[in-house]
Amino acid sequence: MEQPNALILEMQSGNEKAFSRIYALYSDALYGIVYSIVLDEDIAEEVLQDAFIKIWNNSSSYDINKGRFFTWILNIARNTAIDKTRSKSFKNSKKNLSTTNFVDILASSDNLNNKTNAIGIKKFVDALKPACIKIIDLLYFKGYTQADAAKNLEIPLGTLKTRNRNCINDLRTIVLG
Repeated sequence: MEQPNALILEMQSGNEKAFSRIYALYSDALYGIVYSIVLDEDIAEEVLQDAFIKIWNNSSSYDINKGRFFTWILNIARNTAIDKTRSKSFKNSKKNLSTTNFVDILASSDNLNNKTNAIGIKKFVDALKPACIKIIDLLYFKGYTQADAAKNLEIPLGTLKTRNRNCINDLRTIVLG
């Protein structure tokens, strides 16, 4: 999708209609990323709204010449979701989950793939080596810290960082190649 620079500039000047159009353009893609981190539809909706409030309030800090708008808002949404999972209220709400919650998560996994694929990156990630898919899934779609991902994969932190950098370079080659 071509970046809507005129729309972004309108939003940055305080145009609420431009902001509404940006929300319509990007909300499905951001919801997919947020949901893959928090794994709860209600919380994902709440985090998505929080992310768009941050996007609106900080829109003046985005510079069209320094990077892609989607990358900028994706990082805001991802960081907002990760912050939510680290909050005390989120951790307390997940302490006594019933088994039906896990059935719901498993039943909605196809739906999750569709939401994550809304940004069109799934086909590129799927073209990577299995080890890269696992690393990218943990770090970027599930919101693990590098230390947690290294522990999960049972590899040293430095090795994970190196592999992550190599995997991102491979992904960049696939996307731009």
